[in-house]
Amino acid sequence: MKRVMDVDGTVLREARALVPVLYQLGRVMRLQGVDEAGLGQLPPSELEVLRYVLETPGVSVSTLARDLGLHASNVSATVRALMARGLIRREPDPSDRRAVRLHPTVDAAHGSARIEDSWARIFAAALDDLTDEQRTAVASAAPALGALAERLRTRRAAERG
Repeated sequence: MKRVMDVDGTVLREARALVPVLYQLGRVMRLQGVDEAGLGQLPPSELEVLRYVLETPGVSVSTLARDLGLHASNVSATVRALMARGLIRREPDPSDRRAVRLHPTVDAAHGSARIEDSWARIFAAALDDLTDEQRTAVASAAPALGALAERLRTRRAAERG
């Protein structure tokens, strides 16, 4: 794995151009879509934890905290809030009854689908305002951006041990 300090100057300039754009897109997604999906105010931390639990049912609080880079106490508070909303349930670990595993509820799955649909509609409206060339460039970038996201997750996991 290449160290951050060993990155080529051209690649670093490309990254500097991408970072603010990707941050802005992420911010738009965090601030829009949840209300439009009819779920009311879902703070970004709750949305992040919920999405992780949806992607990784049966995850422990400690693994969730480690992977998201959050303190376990913050994750526990967020989990309690999501449980109060009926979006996450806690179940004892079958192999260790002292441990707890987190699972999404059916409402969480339906809510997540509504959020994703809302995001898609918001993006579609914005994409419709772009030129055909811009729309094609954005659509063709999706696989590369997905690979970049996976690489970032892998690097983070390796750095955290």
